[in-house]
Amino acid sequence: MSDTTKKRSGAKGESRPEGRLELAAVGMEAEFQVEVDGQPARPEDVFGSPRNFMRGALMHRVGTSYHLPTGGAVYFDTGVIEVATPVIEIDRGCAARAGRSLWESILVLRDELDGWEQRTGHHVRLSGFSTHYNVSFELPEHEQGRSRTVRKLALLLSYILPVPVMLLATNPRSTGVGVRPRGDRIEVTVDFTPSASLMIATGTLIVGIVREVMTWPSFELDMLDRMGLPVIAGYKPMKHTSRKGWLARNDCYERDPFQTPVDDSVWDTTDGRTLSLRSIAGLLTKHFWHPIRRISDPWTFRLIGSVMRGRAPSLLELDDRPPEYDDVGRLCTWDNLFPEDELSRSRYERVLIRAISGQKLWMHGRRYRPTGMRGWSAVVFRAEDDGSRHVFSIDYLLGHLPDWEQTAGRGG
Repeated sequence: MSDTTKKRSGAKGESRPEGRLELAAVGMEAEFQVEVDGQPARPEDVFGSPRNFMRGALMHRVGTSYHLPTGGAVYFDTGVIEVATPVIEIDRGCAARAGRSLWESILVLRDELDGWEQRTGHHVRLSGFSTHYNVSFELPEHEQGRSRTVRKLALLLSYILPVPVMLLATNPRSTGVGVRPRGDRIEVTVDFTPSASLMIATGTLIVGIVREVMTWPSFELDMLDRMGLPVIAGYKPMKHTSRKGWLARNDCYERDPFQTPVDDSVWDTTDGRTLSLRSIAGLLTKHFWHPIRRISDPWTFRLIGSVMRGRAPSLLELDDRPPEYDDVGRLCTWDNLFPEDELSRSRYERVLIRAISGQKLWMHGRRYRPTGMRGWSAVVFRAEDDGSRHVFSIDYLLGHLPDWEQTAGRGG
């Protein structure tokens, strides 16, 4: 059997490294703790594999990871159930597309658990644990240098992102906002947010800021002063508690920002002002207003501004964490904020949904059947004429997407 990988050529005919996407992309993940019959439980111990509670044909990914019909994936990760979106190219509305994909996958997960409950007589609740926002870092090596590495970018962002993210995504029980360098991407970690609209707003703000800071001539910390950005006096991020990176935890500040009223002007900044948490978040958001607007859908852009101005509530203003956190998929769910006729699927999503559903592809006079994925960046196919195995990057498949969709429309 042949095993060929098709990739578009880069500059001067050179192929991109396997696994590297040609388009800048985003992705989101959510982690859930599990409670069975009122008791905390490890999903590995209860189910063994997602295959044991999910019905229907599922494309296996790796280990206990399976692809969902939404294009995303579900798997177990050290005591939690995790749902991840497919990669979604960066464009206007990309965070809304990612949020929609994530919440659609959550609904699939909840529906399958409902079915398991009916079959077994047990009761399962999903408690929101964390959300991870991923933004690709694709600067070529010759544009990086000592002052522009992904590690230095993550450290710089750990001084910029936490306060505005707190206003959009955290609650009074939260403890921190993390930023991690992950090689070809930046990953921002924060609490799960039981409001789909606030989660999408958080992702939009993060993507806008990360992509803009990535254009700066340097990622050294002195850029904070050069750009006139407010930083809370005495703040210094700690090492992240998992993997490499940094964490803006509550004890990194002179008082707990998650327990201090957001409109109390008690925060001294390094430029000599005394401001409220909302004012600091607003100033940072205002500095990045145009790059945030460039990648935002109009509805989310207005929501971000409303929270920063105090016209829409922040979860930090509540007395306690709302109960929606403790029964995700039931007490909080997806309200179809962005139907496809208003916000189309991204091209990467459309490729992955076709592949995961097993839809055959006519290409170069041959018909190919998708059989699996290689990471998020390539699809494994079998040629129907001779059974040979082929691996095509999703970037290569973008050029054949119209034919693939047309063939599917004819029932091929």
